[in-house]
Amino acid sequence: MLEGRGSLDLGFSLERKIAVVTGGASGIGREIALTFGATGARVAVLDLRAEGATEVATASGTGSRGFECDVSDAGSVEAAISEVVRHFGRVDILVNCAGVALIEAAEDLSVETWDATLDVNLKGAFLVCQQVGRHMLSTGGGRIINIASQAASVGLEGHLAYCASKAGLLGLTRVLAVEWGGRGISVNTISPTIVLTDLGRKVWAGEKGEAFKKMIPSGRFAYPDEIAAVALFLAGAATEMINGADILVDGGYTAR
Repeated sequence: MLEGRGSLDLGFSLERKIAVVTGGASGIGREIALTFGATGARVAVLDLRAEGATEVATASGTGSRGFECDVSDAGSVEAAISEVVRHFGRVDILVNCAGVALIEAAEDLSVETWDATLDVNLKGAFLVCQQVGRHMLSTGGGRIINIASQAASVGLEGHLAYCASKAGLLGLTRVLAVEWGGRGISVNTISPTIVLTDLGRKVWAGEKGEAFKKMIPSGRFAYPDEIAAVALFLAGAATEMINGADILVDGGYTAR
């Protein structure tokens, strides 16, 4: 019999776990928060929209709670994470899902759009990872999952700032995985294709969406619950050795 550490928990239960989900009031973040709640986690739902965060927390059940947070502002992040720790006592899982996609041609891209994109997608993830990571290091470890994009691995027209921010997020994740992996924290990314959130359905409706689907070998866009399922997998007890990885959920788009 091969040497091992004993039987793995393959039940995907997050019972007694405390999870933080940024951008949790809508879209992918909302689906992840609801999925984590359904599998037993108490979820701190962080969002710029406090009312929306509270609504999702209530729907998640299990004693979840919403918190207002602007991830691009260091003071707001510090205050929100401090309040989460005061309320729940610890953080076991972090999912950085807050993000923006502001589309402009490269020659027309304004400094304001560049800054706004990098502030939320990259600086925001850094600020939350650092605050939560410090806490996890002091309590023995945890799981960090950053929501990147297929745009981190390929160039997409009109997505200069977005692609740069998501590629930077992969680099940030790998460094944290190297620095913190031996101290009990695994750090990974999930990189979806276009996801059929309410916003995704609106933006990619009609001929534009149909044309893009033809470039995806699987022939369709992803659903929010498919991304949440991967997040649940990475947050679970059986995936401790996955660290510094980028899991593509893109139907084969980047395989071409």
